[in-house]
Amino acid sequence: MATHSDRRLDALLRLVHAGGGTAARRLLLERAGDPLAALAGGPATWRACGLDAAQCDVLQAPPAALARSRRWLDEGPRRHLLGWHDPDYPALLRRAPSPPLALFVDGDPTALWHPAIAVVGSRAPTAGGRDTAAAFARSFVAAGLAVVSGLASGIDAAAHAAALDAGGLTVAILGSGIDQPYPRSNTALHARIAAGGAVASEYPPGTPARREQFPSRNRIVAGLALGTLVVEAAHRSGALITARLAGDAGREVFAIPGSIHNPMARGCHRLLRDGAQLVESPDEVIATLAPLAGALADDLRMRLPAPTQGEATTPPPPSCPSAPADPDYNRLWAALGFDPSGMDELVARSGLTVARLSAMLLVMELDGRVEAAHGRYSRKS
Repeated sequence: MATHSDRRLDALLRLVHAGGGTAARRLLLERAGDPLAALAGGPATWRACGLDAAQCDVLQAPPAALARSRRWLDEGPRRHLLGWHDPDYPALLRRAPSPPLALFVDGDPTALWHPAIAVVGSRAPTAGGRDTAAAFARSFVAAGLAVVSGLASGIDAAAHAAALDAGGLTVAILGSGIDQPYPRSNTALHARIAAGGAVASEYPPGTPARREQFPSRNRIVAGLALGTLVVEAAHRSGALITARLAGDAGREVFAIPGSIHNPMARGCHRLLRDGAQLVESPDEVIATLAPLAGALADDLRMRLPAPTQGEATTPPPPSCPSAPADPDYNRLWAALGFDPSGMDELVARSGLTVARLSAMLLVMELDGRVEAAHGRYSRKS
């Protein structure tokens, strides 16, 4: 017999597969508060929320493709579907224009909450542009920021790979189904990102890459990040769409200038004329985003009961009378040492789930209590 949570997941999948515009389906979920209740409302409620006839038909008779989505989700513990109704839906993305109804996530869903910078640019950059993207990405992760991009060839791939090589966190947003890396040459990079960060898509498994889906992908890249950096871009470039969407969302836009003889610099120069911030070093970006990252950390603390910063500079030991109200943090702190420990070790020592540990470790990392490198965690000395 299907459990209540199974039925809720199937109801959310049915809403996802209904397709079409997201605004009406988001409204339906907001009013119902839950996917099961949204389906139970029936055609009259669906139409009142703005769903069209085709969407209502899918809600009444789910397509065969829904089974493929369910199979993909059931294939591993690191596969997730975050819906608009879910408290784990990323806070920054929720504030962006036209947020997706749901995100399929391969990897750690808490990575989507991490303070991040989007690094985007040409699919055919110069060698210097590729090196610049990699150097900036390494500096960003060293400063505690995640790198978000679209897993495209060129600048995107260089930024993702550099973040991983530096032991940092990176998030890839796809313009295809979550199980459809695009381009195919980035299949190995897709797997690396899923293992060490997160790959996400609003498109169900099996959805092929289509030209019209990439601008939609770009709005998620911009919406998840505190700011967007354009490294190299031609005068007509998808990276400029991402930058425009970032500006529309009230986020910072940065551009690196280039030679007037380089056609890949013309898009950046256009952004600079339109008011983007000219940057020549990663430190300029980091300094601008630092206060915004602190605000995002506050959002995460509201989502998770976390130890508050105060008199002590590190969490107290479990036996301390002033231990925080949530005992899970004390169990995690007791499980951590000054030597790096992997997630499996922390699960075994604390008895907590991977999802719970990942979320708490992120809060403690943002507070400066924990260091993370190459997927291993230790107390910060």
